[in-house]
Amino acid sequence: MKYSAEINKRKTFAIISHPDAGKTTLTEKFLLFGGAIQTAGAVKSNKIKKHATSDFMEIERQRGISVATSVMTFEYEGHLINLLDTPGHKDFAEDTFRTLTAVDSVVLVIDSVNGVEPQTRRLMEVIAMRKTPVIVFINKMDRDGKNRFDLLEEIENELKIQLHPMTVPINSGKDFKGVYDLHKKSLVLFTAGTKANDEAVVEINDLNDTILETKIGKNDANILREDVELIDGVYGELNNTDYLSGNIAPVFFGSAVNNFGVKEMLDTFIRIAPTPRPRSTTTRDVLPEEEKFSGFIFKIHANLDPKHRDRIAFLRVCSGRFARHTYYNHVRLQKDIRFTNPYSFLARQKDVIEEAYPGDVVGLFDTGSFKIGDTLTEGENFYFTGIPSFSPEIFKEVVNKDPMKTKQLEKGLNQLTDEGVAQLFTQFGGNKKIIGCVGELQFEVIQYRLLQEYGASVQMNSLPFYKACWLTCKDAKKLEDFTKYKLANIAEDKDGNVVYLAQSEWFLNTEISNNPDIIFHFTSEINKV
Repeated sequence: MKYSAEINKRKTFAIISHPDAGKTTLTEKFLLFGGAIQTAGAVKSNKIKKHATSDFMEIERQRGISVATSVMTFEYEGHLINLLDTPGHKDFAEDTFRTLTAVDSVVLVIDSVNGVEPQTRRLMEVIAMRKTPVIVFINKMDRDGKNRFDLLEEIENELKIQLHPMTVPINSGKDFKGVYDLHKKSLVLFTAGTKANDEAVVEINDLNDTILETKIGKNDANILREDVELIDGVYGELNNTDYLSGNIAPVFFGSAVNNFGVKEMLDTFIRIAPTPRPRSTTTRDVLPEEEKFSGFIFKIHANLDPKHRDRIAFLRVCSGRFARHTYYNHVRLQKDIRFTNPYSFLARQKDVIEEAYPGDVVGLFDTGSFKIGDTLTEGENFYFTGIPSFSPEIFKEVVNKDPMKTKQLEKGLNQLTDEGVAQLFTQFGGNKKIIGCVGELQFEVIQYRLLQEYGASVQMNSLPFYKACWLTCKDAKKLEDFTKYKLANIAEDKDGNVVYLAQSEWFLNTEISNNPDIIFHFTSEINKV
């Protein structure tokens, strides 16, 4: 195993949550521990206007939300960590779902005040399907929220996952005093308005020691003893195999904004989280230890640096060693390409790298060669599987408000829809451009970026379509007749595939019944061999 030392150093994970649960704040605390940044950027006040390191798009700064996955690489305790901070907003779930295909484990942030929220449920369905290992961080313990045991029960019932507490909270809200670390047998004390440090950690191997009363008071000491006895009795020691198989999720309590409880979780993550794992392809499973390089594109982002109008494809390395200036096989295009300036990332900061190993996420300068799901290999022909795509649910016509900017609009629409957050259709019998999205907010982002990054001013007009279906038929004549008859509902996607835009569920079901020879596909097939 030529590259085993490099592979075993790497941990690649995503942070996911419902919006406002504290995901981006937690990301910054990880970066602080890793020395990747020197000051937290989430401080928002009238005097100081700093912003989260991972929120690099201008619209994200204005709205205070993440709308694109950010990739950050940093070192901690001898490990190289690739951290992917995902959008929390439901309208950008598709970006998050695809990001989950590029990681080996997940940290799920839950707001202790609001508990399990709709977006969290949807994300966990995808994670459970892939059997991805999960660590849960229950955030905002310094705010008045739900009872700790009620919260654990709610998470287990709602998300259909078995939990294993690793720390026990002492009260919550204004009475929050800290946590007891069940693994290290230590008490970590919380003081409001201060940051956790080594002096706040008290080693207590025996909970009957009277030092416990001295630190947190008699009543809270007795409650903690009962809690620990109950948790030990119910859960026992964490079975690492159960965690790695996605059957059990370790749980930590803390306050990300106060940097409290974060180190305990990060230390445990380094100890138990998986190193790069095997990946399924259309022909076989690819092992990270294999000598030959392979990887896939899971995200494309145009204008990461607005000054240079660059377009970056994000590659997850799955096996072997990726090297700068080396030719690799682009499977879909069946041609060899090489990369002179591959990057590693800290949000917008880019560093040119000479090599990368399984688990690493590499930014590749893209001139338009890549689509999401594309595979690079050292010659073998296969595609990595399980990269999702979705049929849009909302459709709008793009109307150009400035005919002098037609070329800029065309370029902007093509590049932005290549990123995968929206799909572009051209209606038959004309040149009407239609954008299809999963969520309403995506249109706002696209409209904003077209203007800011391409100088193209557009109006978005709603269209009365219910769903997009890709059409295939063994009888070319039948498909041609159908498209002629239904011209007002027929469009082409960017690859020239025929798409039927259904007005309603009833219309769709009627056409499916009336045309048994035509297959109506509800996802665009990303992987084509």
